[in-house]
Amino acid sequence: MPYHRSGDASAQADKLSGIVEESDLYEGFAPHVETSEIKTLDFYNLPKPTGKEPALRSYTEIQQLLQQGKKRDVKNILRENSWPINSPIRAQLWPMLCGQHLTKQQMLDGFYWEMVHQVFGTTELSEKPIMLPAFVDATHCLPYHLTSTGRAVADRIVNVLGYDCPDITYSPVLYPITSILLHFMSEEEAYMCLAGLVGSKEKVFINQTKLQHEVTWKTVMQIAKKHTKSAISYFQRICPGLKLERVFMDWCWWILAGLPFQHLVRIMDCYFHEGIKVLYRVALVVLNLFHKECQSNNEWSPDNIKNDIGNALIKFCKKIPVSPAKLLHAAFSIRGLSTQYISRIFIKTEMLLKSRSVLNSGSKQLIKSRSSDNLPTSQSQVNIQMMSHTLTIREGEKSPGHRAIAMGVYPIHNLKSQVCKNEDLFTLWSWLPVRITMYQPVLLYTTEEHGCSLTTFYVRVEQHEPTLLMIKTCNNEVFGAYCSSRWFERNVKDDKGQRQAYFGTGETFLFSLYPERAKYPWVGIEGDKDLGHSSELFMAADSKMITIGGGEGQAIWMDENIRFGKTDGCKTFNNPPLCPSGDFEIRVLEVYGFVGI
Repeated sequence: MPYHRSGDASAQADKLSGIVEESDLYEGFAPHVETSEIKTLDFYNLPKPTGKEPALRSYTEIQQLLQQGKKRDVKNILRENSWPINSPIRAQLWPMLCGQHLTKQQMLDGFYWEMVHQVFGTTELSEKPIMLPAFVDATHCLPYHLTSTGRAVADRIVNVLGYDCPDITYSPVLYPITSILLHFMSEEEAYMCLAGLVGSKEKVFINQTKLQHEVTWKTVMQIAKKHTKSAISYFQRICPGLKLERVFMDWCWWILAGLPFQHLVRIMDCYFHEGIKVLYRVALVVLNLFHKECQSNNEWSPDNIKNDIGNALIKFCKKIPVSPAKLLHAAFSIRGLSTQYISRIFIKTEMLLKSRSVLNSGSKQLIKSRSSDNLPTSQSQVNIQMMSHTLTIREGEKSPGHRAIAMGVYPIHNLKSQVCKNEDLFTLWSWLPVRITMYQPVLLYTTEEHGCSLTTFYVRVEQHEPTLLMIKTCNNEVFGAYCSSRWFERNVKDDKGQRQAYFGTGETFLFSLYPERAKYPWVGIEGDKDLGHSSELFMAADSKMITIGGGEGQAIWMDENIRFGKTDGCKTFNNPPLCPSGDFEIRVLEVYGFVGI
């Protein structure tokens, strides 16, 4: 069973004024930590207080700010407050930060131990090693300063998490994060923290598949090419045959396996609130610092590093010449590295990888489902028909806002859509992201049944992601859009408290089915150059209208009564007007979601 903190934990967490007495040196650590190893950490070479430093903020203060929804204030506090590595604040701070990302209903007391009993048949900790889940990278099961008992606890946590989250198929960083958490909290609390990080919908913390892992390191590589140009050029100059991919594949280990523990703990203070973008920033600083040291320190001369730059980077991190505070200050001083920019690079990288991949499902193979003219090949139509047992249209399930209709289940080629013919539906399905075609579509909203009201549209549609909008005009034109984000995001506020005018990602695309068949993807997928703000105007909505696409026109605009609309060419998708007249009257609007996403 885990240890339990005493009732004065909050008081302990608020004792944060400078370095504690030596007798209390290890009070911030959990019992399963080898404190004798931590004696080697540099507690005593910290700058001596001058009396002018602002007091470190307490757990209670941060808790109150989070309860008030002041996440930006919390972010700034976490970045600026250099709590000592042994501070007891983390025993409460980290569970609170991770807990804010939980999306499941509140877990009942004892939930974790019931899961332990289901998996192992007992809650007693086995003295024998246990087999780790397949998603763990056995070469990077980093224990840091955990005792043998602590390592056994970490093994048990990742096993239970694998049992509870079968969708995790590849996550090499999950074990090290588990180990770090266990330095400051109990086994049960560490599990709850991981559940919040893994289940987060708003931010990315831990990659859970090989695809996500690959997309992430390639995203870091693309960002580094822009923000650390000198370092990248230097590496390529001293190693003419260097493949950058081999260096960046291990980017996360520069941080998790290289940096001293006191640096890592301060990075985690921010990471548990802000997400993986914190690690992106730290990686860029590591590259710049390493490049600088290569210029002045013979230890990192070209002859010493050119044969294995990746390993040299990890060795450099172990001796990093800056304090945790300076490292974080440099990381958060990088300009032009917004969440939106990172997301754009990530989505573009993900889409490019998927477009080159072949999807295997058992012994069946789904070939690339587009011909050169954006229409499906005959083979891709056959593949879709073969999969029709999974591609079915069902009316909404019984739930608030969804009236159940006893329509039964229909294969996709028998769909009675009021907008699309069967052959058009096959074409449209071939244009969807391959992973989406594996999910069952569900009709969320149709003007034929639910009326012509934007309010009703939002009630039935806004929480679904992605959605497929199909419009049939009174002139029988058929067109629409695949919308990658929830329509609820029209209400999301930025760090300044302002609603964002546009939202969505580069996976959004437009299409026309009649009189012409054509797909209009995001213009940014074709290259790495910055196309400007107008290329990112994917979706916008308020109580009076919805818009898809922008920049010198709106690709699709509909009024609050879902009766009239207009269509123009726009820069986001580089499309022509989707109907000849530009203005249109809506005969039918259908909106589909996808079950199980």
